[in-house]
Amino acid sequence: MFVQFMNVQQTMSMKVPFGIAQQGKSFRNEVTTEKFIFRTCEFEQMEMEYFCEPGTQKEWHNYWTDARMTWWKRYANTKESFRVRHHEQDELAHYADACVDIDYLYPWGWDELEGIASRTDYDLSKHAEESGVKLSYFDQQKIDPTTGKTGIRYVPYVIEPAAGLTRAVLAFLCDAYTEEEGVDADGATKTRVLLKLHPRLAPYKAAVLPLMKKEGMPEVARSIVNQFYKAGVNASFDEQQSIGKRYARHDEIGTPYCLTVDHQTLQDNTVTIRDRDTTKQERISVDEALSVVKQRVDSF
Repeated sequence: MFVQFMNVQQTMSMKVPFGIAQQGKSFRNEVTTEKFIFRTCEFEQMEMEYFCEPGTQKEWHNYWTDARMTWWKRYANTKESFRVRHHEQDELAHYADACVDIDYLYPWGWDELEGIASRTDYDLSKHAEESGVKLSYFDQQKIDPTTGKTGIRYVPYVIEPAAGLTRAVLAFLCDAYTEEEGVDADGATKTRVLLKLHPRLAPYKAAVLPLMKKEGMPEVARSIVNQFYKAGVNASFDEQQSIGKRYARHDEIGTPYCLTVDHQTLQDNTVTIRDRDTTKQERISVDEALSVVKQRVDSF
């Protein structure tokens, strides 16, 4: 989630020492658990401490607020379900000079998904105080305004984006769940349930479905799945029930593409690729199946 910070120095002119990203379990005491996995006593959290020069923290705080909001919206269908809420002065921790929440519009209303705090030099100063170890940074190229000489030492300020991983899962599941009204082959109204997960978030990128359990179709399907596995692309082999029920099953778990091996496959080495969101189908070469799926996933 936070790999973006490694390239930040290329996009801004300020000098910055470094940033540290981490993920791990967090725990709450004396909390009322509620709203499925939104609030639990034990949860996964992702955070980063981005160190910057004192005096530049406002610019970096704005940068990370924009970068994080862009990241959330990139993987969502409904961009309007995310907002930035600035903390009022009386909400700030005593060591912070700014803080925002990125909120998501959950089924029960707006609630916090990620916090981005400007924590000044409190963290490193406290660590240095308790450990007796100096935690300062020396910039060899910057002019010290107090002496006029090259080189200045300072305790870096910290910008800390912190997001709940379990809350992110819940937010993207809520965003992806879709019910579509349609008409079946007999003209009756039916509801199609699907999970419109961004393809990069979908557990399976493709499902390979042999139309029948004979005539060599399962073998062809398994060979396609093996190609995906070798390329590091997660794919599912599914031969149970009718093809229509299999399509519906993979719509419901968010698989973006289904590849069907049928009688024509045995004749011309092509398969049908079906798009989850549009249900559009087309024929593609078996040899191109992997590259087609990878290209479509990467294009989102």
